[in-house]
Amino acid sequence: MIDKKILRKQQIKLLSKNKSTTADEGIKLLDKLVETAEWKQSKSIATTISNLFEVPTKPIIEKALSDGKMVYLPKTMPHRQMAFLPFTNYEDLVVSDYGIPEPKYNEKLVNQEPDLVLVPGLAFAKDSNYRVGFGGGYYDRFLAKYSGKTIALVPSAMHFETADWEIGEYDIRIQKLIFV
Repeated sequence: MIDKKILRKQQIKLLSKNKSTTADEGIKLLDKLVETAEWKQSKSIATTISNLFEVPTKPIIEKALSDGKMVYLPKTMPHRQMAFLPFTNYEDLVVSDYGIPEPKYNEKLVNQEPDLVLVPGLAFAKDSNYRVGFGGGYYDRFLAKYSGKTIALVPSAMHFETADWEIGEYDIRIQKLIFV
């Protein structure tokens, strides 16, 4: 068993080295995503603004908008909660305390039930659909109450055949993983 804190550090180092490969694989993953029934049936999707070593989300956002879908982004809230708010444009985003561009909070616009949530992470287990996230527990807390569809796009550097890490009682399984 790998300690999750150690695994996160290893993965961030590996992903930082493999940025260009992950970006290239992101194009292939987007092509596979748009062919899924989950994507085709969704009128609204939630994603994040990717950092430099994650699968790039800008092409996903652009594709969703061109397909007429509403796009929602998470806003971090107190008590390790998230609120999903509509994406309008990049200029309207504000940088959070974590350095992540987020929408401004507007209670009237919160949507905690988008049709499809693209779940980020650092490691994904093919045999069980469990993930290792960034360690804050934000997504697991959200997913514990979420009843819609979940997908994760998994570049080769995040692909694990099995979960070599401890699965905690609060860890939430992703419904579908899409691999390169």
